[in-house]
Formats: sequence, structure tokens, C-alpha cells
Amino acid sequence: MPTIRRLPETLVNRIAAGEVVERPAAALKELVENAIDAGATRIAVRIEEGGLSLLEVTDDGCGMEPDEMALALERHATSKLPDEAIEQVTTLGFRGEALPSIASVSLLTLESRPAAAAQGWRRVVDHGDLLAQAPAALPPGTRVRVEQLFARVPARRKFLRSARSEYAACLDVVRRLALARPDIAVRFEHGERRVLALQERETLAERATQLVARELKDNAVVIDGTRGDLRLTGIAGLPTYNRGVADHQYLFVNGRPVKDRLLVGAVRGAYADMLARDRHAVLALFLELPAAEVDVNVHPAKTEVRFRDAQAVRGFIVSALRAALATGDRRSAQRPDMVAMGRWQRERLDAIPASEASRLGEPEGLSVREQSSAFAFAPEGRAEAAIPVASEAARYPLGIARGQVANTYIVAEAADGLVLVDQHAAHERLVLERLRAAGAEAAVTRAQALLIPDVVELDEAACDRLEGAADKLAALGLVVERFGPSAMLVRSLPHALGRADPAKLLRDIADDLAANGDALLLGEKLDLVLATMACHGSVRAGRALSVTEMNALLREMEATPRSGQCNHGRPTWVKLAMSDVEKLFGRH
Repeated sequence: MPTIRRLPETLVNRIAAGEVVERPAAALKELVENAIDAGATRIAVRIEEGGLSLLEVTDDGCGMEPDEMALALERHATSKLPDEAIEQVTTLGFRGEALPSIASVSLLTLESRPAAAAQGWRRVVDHGDLLAQAPAALPPGTRVRVEQLFARVPARRKFLRSARSEYAACLDVVRRLALARPDIAVRFEHGERRVLALQERETLAERATQLVARELKDNAVVIDGTRGDLRLTGIAGLPTYNRGVADHQYLFVNGRPVKDRLLVGAVRGAYADMLARDRHAVLALFLELPAAEVDVNVHPAKTEVRFRDAQAVRGFIVSALRAALATGDRRSAQRPDMVAMGRWQRERLDAIPASEASRLGEPEGLSVREQSSAFAFAPEGRAEAAIPVASEAARYPLGIARGQVANTYIVAEAADGLVLVDQHAAHERLVLERLRAAGAEAAVTRAQALLIPDVVELDEAACDRLEGAADKLAALGLVVERFGPSAMLVRSLPHALGRADPAKLLRDIADDLAANGDALLLGEKLDLVLATMACHGSVRAGRALSVTEMNALLREMEATPRSGQCNHGRPTWVKLAMSDVEKLFGRH
């Protein structure tokens, strides 16, 4: 039999490094977190070749004495846990693994100087072996230089991606940590290029517009909600301002950047009836709660957390997000599409139908064929004498209806611009909100008993999850019970989902319970049912409306929650400022 033996310390450190430092971005994350924990007000980051050849982090934090530097390079030595109450940890780091793990797989130079010290100290460690130590000249703070990462671990090195991909991962790390602390100045350089230069003491909104998306400034709402010991702050994009991937969702728990499935599921639930399923919100959310209510010691990378009361946290996030969006829910992503605007500005003034060309002659530079293609569809528009409007009409955000284009778009004049409204998309949202206000959801979730209960075979873990959520599912109209170790018995379905496949429905819900811890998917299905009902009950595109009907629609939009976007996340109205209209005609 093989003999049990103790592994060498160098091998132990390399094994630990495999969990903590799987790529340059992971090492950079640990170093920047150390700088933040040291109380830095300015952090400078420099990398080369995506971090493959160099990572350097310099801060103006508290610094370390020489003996503390030696201890910091030992495993499980840290200054961030003054006692053994790990559940009360408030710093980003606490495990005492990062520096020794990085030093075991790279050439690491650690320089530090406390503010009260006359000079600093340098320690150089080459893949776990102390190479040199000596005094060093540097300002108060700490500088860590990492070179030759994984040079002696070829198995790890060959799994790294290209320098471009590793650079993108490093940039994402710096963005998230810089967003977590807008009070800290952050500089990030890649080779000779300065990528970020963020000033200290910025507001969250200022930092978010620089790091997440500049358009957030005009297309977002501020979040600040509390419930008991829970608080949610941040900035959330309007539903009409969205992306095809979820790479612009920044989530923080007690100031720690995390990638948590429960939080992602809560965001999806909050935007459930305002976004298409293949679109994702843009936001930065900061959740604060007592340290004892969240476990951050789940994984060495510290990007995963576990909540003591996950359902309460998820419910609070959904309600706080919805409440914040309700303050700006009548707004739409306001900037017109630049490509469309460019086409409008480049429209030829001499483009006329081919039928008119023979009478007027061909305009210079435009053939009859080009003229004909320019008017493949006859323009449609209709205006009629508007009824007298009240003197307070100037206060109407969506203005007064002036006509209808293509029997689809309402043209309105507001005090500050020209408003175009998609009548079908707008009325679709209005009908959905009416259904909700009338308690339609309760009718939709009414149970429809099956004549013959359906037996659905699933794996035992999925059955356990469904059985644990049976009461909540029953409240939604889905009545299930355990039928042996690996099967569930479906006795009734929600009335609106009466034609659904019970087996597929249960599998989807079981998968969603595993991912998010709640029957979110069923709720989304019911939202889709309501949205479908609203779509069929709304004013169709192509229907002529009277001015009175147009104005009634505009007034109801101004008073209805979430009227800035339809049930699929598309804008219901856009506004062209009068200054832009004047530019189109060369007045400014």
C-alpha cells in the first residue's frame, strides 16, 4: 500500500495557489483588495501582457514593518482577524493565503514602509524561496510586483488564455473594486497605455458612469431602500436601456464584489415583466446587512456568499428594485438611435417619387431608379384639427397629440420637444397594469385540477427541492406532492397554464430552485401569461385613432407605472428635443 506522508511546504503552497490564483486577474484581485484593506486612498495598478509577465500594485496605505512582511508571506497569517470571530469579518481579505500563494508560483517583490518609518524594506521571493531582503526607498505605503507568474507550473500556464483575454479579466477586476470604493483614486495602466484614471472622493453615480456605461447618467434611477437591517443602494438602468449579455451587472455585498446566483435571480425577477428573456439589465447594486447574516467564507476566491435568510434577501432586493424603477418607470431610454438620426440628416431633399420625375425632371445626382427605391412605400400620415386643450397642457410630459403616422405612431408636441409614441407598445403596458390592478394575477393562478394526476419522474434531489417548495407552488396554483423517492405527483396546474406539459414545467422549476432558491420561473411564466393577455387586448398597430383617443392614451401613460417600456423591454415613446429638430433644419 502507498505510504501516507506529509507534502512539502512548497507543494502545499502551490496546491493552495491553484485555488486562489488560477489566472493573473485572480492574483490582481487579491493584491488590490489588500491595498483597500490597508486604508489606501490612492491605488496604482500596472500590468504587462495581460498580467502574464507583470502585475504591479502600489498603494499609500498603512504599510508594514519588516517582521510583519515576513509573517505576511507565511500561510494563514493575517492582520484582518484580530480574534477568531470569522463570521464578523468586515475586510475584503481574511484568509491569509493570497501573498504566500502568489509568491509560490511567481517571482514576487514586496516593498513596504509605514508612515512613521524612516525607510522601507524589500523582500524578494522566487517561487517560494527567499531570494533577497534589504532596505528600500519608497514613500509610505506598499508596492507588490509579480513577475514570471506560473513560469514553473507549466500545467497551469498552458491553460491560460491569450494576453488580450487575460487583460480583459484584469480590467474587469479593477472596475469592480474601483466601483466598490468610489472614494479611492485608482489608476490602471496596461503597458504604456493608461486605461483608467479615477479621482478620489467621487460619487457612486460619477464612478458608475465612467466604469459601467456613460449612458447611465441619463437612463438610470438611484436606489436607496431599507428593510430592517437590510439596505440596498446603487444605480439601476431603465428597462429600455439593456444589453444582450449580463456583463454590465455589478453586485456587491457589504462592499465585496460577488457573483452570486441568488442576487442575479433577484435582479431577473425585478425586471421580469419589463425585459425580454434574452436581454439583461445594466446596474450596480450594493447590499448591506449585518456580517453575521452572510457567510463570506464559502470559497477561497471569496466571490461567492451564502445568506442566512436567502428568501428574505431576495424578496427585499426585488421589492426595492421595483420601487426604485417605479420612480422613473414612465421614462424611456431617451437618446434617439444615432444611426437612425444620421440617416434622417442625410436624407436627400431632392428625392421625389419616380412618377414625379418625368414632370419635374431628374434632380442632379439621383436617378429615377434611386428615387423609386427611396419611396418603395407610400408615406402615410394623418392629422386633424385638435380639440382645444387646457391651459395647463404645458405641464404634460408627453405633450398634446398632433397627429398619427402610419396608423401606428402618435406624434405629440411637448413643451421641450417632439414626442413619438408607439401606440401598440404603450397600450400593451397600460392593459397589463390594468389587469394587475384588477387582481388578474389571482385569477391567472387559480388552480385547475387534473382529471388524472400526472406522475413526473425526476432525480431525488430535484424531488426534494420541489417538495420543500410545495406550499409556495400551491399558492401559485401548482399542487404537487411526493410520489416515491424519485417522482412527483401533479394534481393541478395554474389555470392559465392548463395546457402546459407538467413534466417540462416541473423540471424547469426544479432547475430554477437549484439556481435561485425560489420558484421564480413559474412566476415569470405567469407574468408572460398576463403579458400575452395584454398584448391581445391592446390597440393594434395600424388602427386609426382620433385626437381624443390619442390624448387619452398619453394622459394614461403619464399616470401608469412602468409606461416607459412595453412588456418586452422596448421603449413606448421617444422624444426629440427642439434643439435637435432645429439642428436638422440648420437653425443652430
